[in-house]
Amino acid sequence: MNDKILHTTEHVLQIAMAKIYPNIKRVMGPAIENGFYFDFDLEQKITNEDLPKIEAEMLGVINQKLSVTREEVSLKQARELFKDNQYKLDRLDEIEKEGTVVIIYRIGEDFDLCAGPHVNNTSEIKAFKLLNIAGAYYKGDEKNKMLTRIYGTAFGSKEALEEFLKNRELAEQNNHRKIAKEQELFEIYPELGKGLPIWLPNGYVIRRELEDYMIRMERRAGYKHILSPVIHRDELFKISGHLSFYKDSMYSPMEIEGEKYYLKPMNCPAGMLVYKSKLRSYKELPLKIGEFGTVYRFEKSGELQGMQRVRGFTQNDAHIYCTKEQLLDEFEKVFDLLLQFYKDVGFDKVQYVLALSDPDKEKYKFCGSRKDWEWAEDSLRQVMKNRGVTFTEEVGEAAFYGPKIDVKAVNVFGKADAISTIQVDFNLPERFDLTYTDREGNKQRPYVIHRALIGSFERFFAFLIEHFGGAFPVWLSPVQVMIIPINSTHVEYAQKLKELMVQEDIRVEIDDRNESMGLKIRDAQVQKIPYMVVVGDNEIKSHCLSLRLRSGEQINGVTLEEMMDKVKKIYLTRSLELW
Repeated sequence: MNDKILHTTEHVLQIAMAKIYPNIKRVMGPAIENGFYFDFDLEQKITNEDLPKIEAEMLGVINQKLSVTREEVSLKQARELFKDNQYKLDRLDEIEKEGTVVIIYRIGEDFDLCAGPHVNNTSEIKAFKLLNIAGAYYKGDEKNKMLTRIYGTAFGSKEALEEFLKNRELAEQNNHRKIAKEQELFEIYPELGKGLPIWLPNGYVIRRELEDYMIRMERRAGYKHILSPVIHRDELFKISGHLSFYKDSMYSPMEIEGEKYYLKPMNCPAGMLVYKSKLRSYKELPLKIGEFGTVYRFEKSGELQGMQRVRGFTQNDAHIYCTKEQLLDEFEKVFDLLLQFYKDVGFDKVQYVLALSDPDKEKYKFCGSRKDWEWAEDSLRQVMKNRGVTFTEEVGEAAFYGPKIDVKAVNVFGKADAISTIQVDFNLPERFDLTYTDREGNKQRPYVIHRALIGSFERFFAFLIEHFGGAFPVWLSPVQVMIIPINSTHVEYAQKLKELMVQEDIRVEIDDRNESMGLKIRDAQVQKIPYMVVVGDNEIKSHCLSLRLRSGEQINGVTLEEMMDKVKKIYLTRSLELW
């Protein structure tokens, strides 16, 4: 998307709002992925029904073909310009602390604080749409005032806007919260707490399948697994440095027998303790330790979103301790695991990003030597080149503790979500003084690769739901077969079929409600159950099944043994085929 068009359209929205609502207090309005938003303070309530009126006013501004100009001003000038808007004065205080230049953009007689970029003339905005209205706390903090937020988008052509709106409508139909409600996958109960989901039986089936799949894959690759407690003493987080640089994202401490304990925000510190629990030799390396560890981070209420952004989640973490000579080979093995994982779950559109350091920035601080960083960055780059994948490089986006590869999966509507990460950690090995003994008997510092293939199960699950629209592959479907007896006289035979399928580990249910067969079939299709077996007099006499696929295809004359063999084969091979 064109950031210049998005920025300028948001400014046009501000101008239109000021004309319609003279008492408005403008706050902020950045461009975001797939659009922009504008936060404002207004006593009058605005609803979605007001959006067409606002759009009409915006179109009038655009049709004036107003020039857009950039201007640098002093703090004193800026404070005079925005003297009646406390929100802008707060922003100017921040700019003063940052030591950056004050920039305003003018569109006609209107002006606002903004770093840009913008188009040269409002006539370059060819198509726009206001999408919805929401509430948002000032600066994302629930202690601050609740503002009103308008979301919108803009494009350089009407065709691009129409395509976006079409995909957006489809994406809303596939919203993971909507589908989760229909299929009873997870729930967030206010009584339990915001951002703390419960996996319901259907959702937990999928999670267990993913866990079992991943743990088998990692064991075959030489991983060993641990499970650490969810609370740790504060001493551990002092050593790791979390209390110095991550405390704001941690829950408040609890005091037990005179000592402070914290809910862990990361699994890494416990993993470091396991490595350090005994003397290590070069003969033990590489040592691969994995953990499906649940962590807790204090996310602001306004940032919570279904399973995509939660406060309690389980990460598919692993730490690989190796020598420098083993680093490239271990990167390649991790990358091969990642490629296999994405193939098995059916994600065929993937974006790779290599996050690098920026040593030219004076304020940039990183752990480890510059030489080690360059070696690690070159190794990560070489892995992706060796595997023939297309990737982008982002200088300055690496964490302070090491470079990394971020992997984003792209769903059927083009929405990309960060899933996996592979990164080097120069920080924790130093803080925990990790060592191994080399061939000459000298102590050396191991290299540590931190990787999370699924990332967090919660965030991954949200993407999985939306990617498949709830029509999960057979191996992940909570209910694989729904048996539908035509009437009550067929229930006993349906029970026998169920018992035989259960013995073969097929997930099967019976819909014996006193409802019509047509309604039962429709309900099973809404649940997107792969297979529906209709049982009546003919099926009992012939000992053959009347099989209906969720795709609508009808298959008759299949024996129970043939069906079970087919389902088991699809399940065991994790085929994405339905039949």
